[in-house]
Amino acid sequence: MEPAQPADRTPTDATPPDGQPPVRPAAGATPPAAEPALVESTGITPPADAGEQPAPPPRKEKARSERSPKDMALSLLVLLVPIALLLAFYRGFLGGDEPVTVDPAPAVEQARAANAFPVAEPQGLGSDWRTVSARYQTDAGVGTLRIGYVTPEGRGAQLVESNAPAEKLLPAELSGGQPQGPADLPGGTSWQRYTARGNEQALVLLEPNRTVIVVGDAGEAELRELATALR
Repeated sequence: MEPAQPADRTPTDATPPDGQPPVRPAAGATPPAAEPALVESTGITPPADAGEQPAPPPRKEKARSERSPKDMALSLLVLLVPIALLLAFYRGFLGGDEPVTVDPAPAVEQARAANAFPVAEPQGLGSDWRTVSARYQTDAGVGTLRIGYVTPEGRGAQLVESNAPAEKLLPAELSGGQPQGPADLPGGTSWQRYTARGNEQALVLLEPNRTVIVVGDAGEAELRELATALR
C-alpha cells in the first residue's frame, strides 16, 4: 500500500535549482490574491490595498450670500457721504473753485522800465475782475506784455500790448482772425473788432508804435469794459 501524499501547499518561496538560494519576493511587491478556497473556509476577506481606498466625498461649497440692491445702495452711501463733506469743506472754506490770482504790478513795471512802447494799464475794474497771469517778454528788441483775467461772468480775457509789427502780431495772437469793423468805444480811440481762434473774439487798437489787443471767450460787453478801462 502506497503512503499518503501530503496536501498541496502554496510555497512561499519558489524552489530553485540545486545549489542556489531560494528566491523571495521583492520588498514592496503586491502579494498574490487570496485563494477562493481560503476565503470560503475562513470567511475572512483580506484588506484592500491602501491605494485603492475610495476618495472621500467632495465637500459641499457654502452658498454665497447674495446682496440685495438695498444693501449695495447703503454701501455706496457710506462711501459718498465723506466725499461730499470733503468737497463742501474744500469749496466753502478753502475756496477750491476760486482761481489763483497774481499781482500784475511787477510785469507792468518791467514793461515800463524797458520803454519799448507806451504801457497802458486797466484802471477802475471791479474786484470781480481777477488777474490770473501777468508776464513781460522781450525778443530781439520786441517787447510784449500779457495780462490774463477771469471776468465777472467767469470767462477768460487777455490784454496784449506789444511793439511787434501788427502784420506779425495779429496772425500769431488771433490765429488768422479777420477785421469785422469799428468797435465805437468811448475815448476817441479807433478800436477794431476782430474774429479770433475758436469761439473767441477780439478788440484791436492799432497805433504807430504799439498794438493793443483785448481777446478772449468773454462776451463783447466785458471785452469792451476791459478795453475802455485802459489808461
